Amino acid sequence: MHRLNLVETVIMLETVVQWLVLATATGMIVGSGTSLFLHGLFRSMAATSGITLWQQMAILPVAGLLNGLLLHYGYRVGPRGRDDNFFAAVNIQRGRMPALTLPIKPVAAIITLAGGGSAGKEGPCSHIGASLGALVGRVLHLNDELRVRLVACGVSAGFASVFGTPVAGAIYGVELLAIGRIRHDFLLPAVIAGVVSYQTSLFWGIPYEYYTLPGGTGFGAALFLKLAVLGVLAGLAALVFVEAVHGAGRVTATVRRRCGLWPPLMPLFGGLLIAALILVIPRDYLGLGLPLIDRALAGETMPAAGFLLKILLVAITIGSGFYGGIVTPQFVIGAMLGAGVGSVLGVDPALGAAVGLTAVVAAASNTPVAATLMGVELFGTSVSLAYVAAPAVIAYLVIGHRSIYPRQRMAYAKSSWMRIRPESAVDTEKARLSRGLLRMTYALRRRIGRRRR
Repeated sequence: MHRLNLVETVIMLETVVQWLVLATATGMIVGSGTSLFLHGLFRSMAATSGITLWQQMAILPVAGLLNGLLLHYGYRVGPRGRDDNFFAAVNIQRGRMPALTLPIKPVAAIITLAGGGSAGKEGPCSHIGASLGALVGRVLHLNDELRVRLVACGVSAGFASVFGTPVAGAIYGVELLAIGRIRHDFLLPAVIAGVVSYQTSLFWGIPYEYYTLPGGTGFGAALFLKLAVLGVLAGLAALVFVEAVHGAGRVTATVRRRCGLWPPLMPLFGGLLIAALILVIPRDYLGLGLPLIDRALAGETMPAAGFLLKILLVAITIGSGFYGGIVTPQFVIGAMLGAGVGSVLGVDPALGAAVGLTAVVAAASNTPVAATLMGVELFGTSVSLAYVAAPAVIAYLVIGHRSIYPRQRMAYAKSSWMRIRPESAVDTEKARLSRGLLRMTYALRRRIGRRRR
């Protein structure tokens, strides 16, 4: 045995104290910032909640144009060459983010959601968290490594505050940084900041909703297998969602480039398209879509293909240039899929909705651990942990090496039969077959060829 190294022990204790101070301060600041945003968002959405269909159709393109103008001209005030994306701040910019552009995305999200765009509220909260975390690091003149950690724990604090799940939100902010890896050195600041941010938001009056599902927590093998099938379907639904959002963005960029259109016009056209679609699609699918989640988790049978309508509206909203979060739509898609398919599989629709919700998040965001913990915090003991964890991991595998976050990095391949370049971004790297599998495939082809002769 090695002798107890007292110096190392003292350093570790100092590290704990350091993060108790830094992460607590960051959590309080981020929780206050996200609470300010959320109160503004809720009031704006309440102001437009009772408008008529025709008023909604008129507001959508106006909201699109305002988004386009804000995002196009707002970023001209920021420092050139510095990105305000938290993936860039952590992986490239050594924990630095431009402070002048901090309010742009929150304001754009309020315009999007109040105007009827189909998106989420967590994107601006993670942006606020990352920006304020970077600002704390700059004000305190911290070194680069501490700044990176503060940005990461700021992101976790933002997610914890908006989800109302302090531990799952904190883990989500760390786990999404890279596929296949969780930075353990980020965990302590992330969890402290997440818990403090959540408590701060409660202090500022942010409401959260948790669910108690009917039924017991006993384990059944037949039900477990049915939920495993649901996990496969959730992974496929997440795949459709990811490809639809990114595909819509590529189509928008191609049309704008070939036609030489002014960039702010693209979200305006997106608003016009959504306005036409809501003549046949229920308006519940607009905005956050929270009524759909509530109905699914209450055990109401949902249309099996209804989640595709939400995917369509989100793809048009985000792809055309509106700004908003992309996790709340995953909640809606998963809950609707689970409730609809659950009834077909002989699963209680409420249980199917809960499992589908967490599984789609695990797949689309590549965060199976955070998604499982989210199920625990949202549903408590009314859902067996095994029923949540297994479908989440299955969905995470089924989607492959794709992500709703194109700048998410890949640390490890999800299968021993695949290989990737470590630390490459999802949007620049394609997973390839491993050499061993290629050799096996080549040998099998040769054998088949000889038999045919």
